[in-house]
Amino acid sequence: MKSEKKYEPKKTIYYENELTDDFAKMGIEIKPLRENYRYIHRGPLWRFFSFVLYRIIGQPLAWLYTKIVPLHRFKNRKALLKVGISGAYIYANHTNFILDAFLPNLLRSFRRGYIVVGPDTMSVPGLNNIVEMLGAIPLGSTLKQKKEMVNCVKTRIRQRNLITIYPEAHMWPYYTGIRPFSDASFSYPAHTLTPVFAMTTCYQKRKLGRFPKTVTFIDGPFYPDESLPMAERKKALRDQCYNAMKARAEENSTYEYIAYRKKEDGENKN
Repeated sequence: MKSEKKYEPKKTIYYENELTDDFAKMGIEIKPLRENYRYIHRGPLWRFFSFVLYRIIGQPLAWLYTKIVPLHRFKNRKALLKVGISGAYIYANHTNFILDAFLPNLLRSFRRGYIVVGPDTMSVPGLNNIVEMLGAIPLGSTLKQKKEMVNCVKTRIRQRNLITIYPEAHMWPYYTGIRPFSDASFSYPAHTLTPVFAMTTCYQKRKLGRFPKTVTFIDGPFYPDESLPMAERKKALRDQCYNAMKARAEENSTYEYIAYRKKEDGENKN
């Protein structure tokens, strides 16, 4: 059973809707993808700089940051070995802007990690190419882009990479629970019959320092049930991931650094 929280939160945030409220506070103007956006680059120059940025710069910096700032560690990462070198989908809770960007790149050393991102990530001026080289796969703005995005995801899976999806969609910093999410994003593994893992980041009090230490648990693999109709197949995968994430959070998120409370009707709190 989860330990009782013994510490007062540093801040309390009042929310109205678990599905739509977003507390990322990026402060940028969200723009749609440019019309000629290319999801897969095959040019040697792009591939070279992407390799350098990802392997030589990005991964070492990500590892260093996670060890120093949030005192991060993985638990049960060996579960990924159960699918060998196969591609897989990772579904994770969305509670830390920087950590959520770094962790997918640290899951495997021999394959790249990709992240499905929203338009806000691609709206930061001057950083489009950098975040793409680091593994961002943006959601399409048009029907044509959405088709190309799906093809990109399938290609990366065929290349035996890991693709991380944050099904909660909106970021709640240091939230210790698991918010409800739909099964829409589970159509990818349901159609391609690809294994799925749940990745849950939990927060715990540390002896020294301002911020919580973080522990990330890996659960799975969960496999699509081919005997089920597509709608039920997606829901089954979603439920397996959600239940695994919820159990991990309830057991291991023992420090509420930021408290989240439901705003009552007519209540006006910041």
